[in-house]
Amino acid sequence: MARKNLIEVSSAEEAPTPMADIRPIAGFVAPAVRSAPIGGITRTLGNITQKFERAQDLEKQLAEGKIVVELDPAVVDGSFVSDRLSIDPVELGDLVAQIKEHGQQVPILVRPHPEVNGRYQVAYGHRRLAAVKELGTKVRAVIRDLSDDQLVVSQGQENNARTNLSYIERALFAARLEDRSFSREVIMAALNIDKAALSKMLSVVRAIPIELIEAIGSAPEVGRRRWMEFAEKLQKAKVETQAVLAALSADNSSDQRFQQAAGALTSIPKMTREEPRTNLWGAKDKSVSVNVKATANKAIVTYEAKDGPSFAAYITARLDDLYEAFRKSQKPAIGD
Repeated sequence: MARKNLIEVSSAEEAPTPMADIRPIAGFVAPAVRSAPIGGITRTLGNITQKFERAQDLEKQLAEGKIVVELDPAVVDGSFVSDRLSIDPVELGDLVAQIKEHGQQVPILVRPHPEVNGRYQVAYGHRRLAAVKELGTKVRAVIRDLSDDQLVVSQGQENNARTNLSYIERALFAARLEDRSFSREVIMAALNIDKAALSKMLSVVRAIPIELIEAIGSAPEVGRRRWMEFAEKLQKAKVETQAVLAALSADNSSDQRFQQAAGALTSIPKMTREEPRTNLWGAKDKSVSVNVKATANKAIVTYEAKDGPSFAAYITARLDDLYEAFRKSQKPAIGD
């Protein structure tokens, strides 16, 4: 029995024509037929696979923050909660000179901005970012996906490791975190402190007006004990904040301004307690009475009796009109 062809055909007329008998079609050039070795295809596929795996690994390392990248400082924003009162210009100048000579040795930590696509938000490294901006170069950074809790913990722990925040800055950082409804556990983790230390920090910040803290500054040489003593004396002294502010000199260092503020507590006369003036109004039907206690700077109005709350609500709903009438009454009449 005859062997079958390797190419099966239904009839002799459909049998394939030998390659030598094929004539070229006008205008068509047949491509050269070359045999592709199987090993070459395998190597090519292997290279593609390796590149894909390397790309995946690179993407994974970027997501995990294991790779340092260079970013345009213009697309990097500060943390959503500040941990400093200010950046000392002398220290910043030293850092600028150091980076200019040796380069940025330590990268900053950022996360993709949670609200603005294409921007980043600093967890730590604000001074390095400021220095690089002055130099006009790109900032070396590690990008990591961080939640708000993770960002502030990273921010606080980095500052703890570098010990370049003063006591009052750390206390103010804690207060700002609490004001943003972060839990005490997160705040303690960020500052690496226990519950008692956190309570003391918050008590200091709550006892001293923020404008006075900002005017004094970071006071790097002033520690917990002296700030607590200052807060306690300030509450007992009952002096006007503006009077303490007036005693500070902008030409002095922050530590010197703290000394000035502390000294002002004993040299400034205590506030004289002004006796409030009292006015009383009552309705003819005696259904409601209004008591007004006024001093030079404020007035307290109370509504009493059964209709007091409803009368107060009625007045509150018409405050815009009442205030406009008051403003008109204060204008001098024509010809006066």
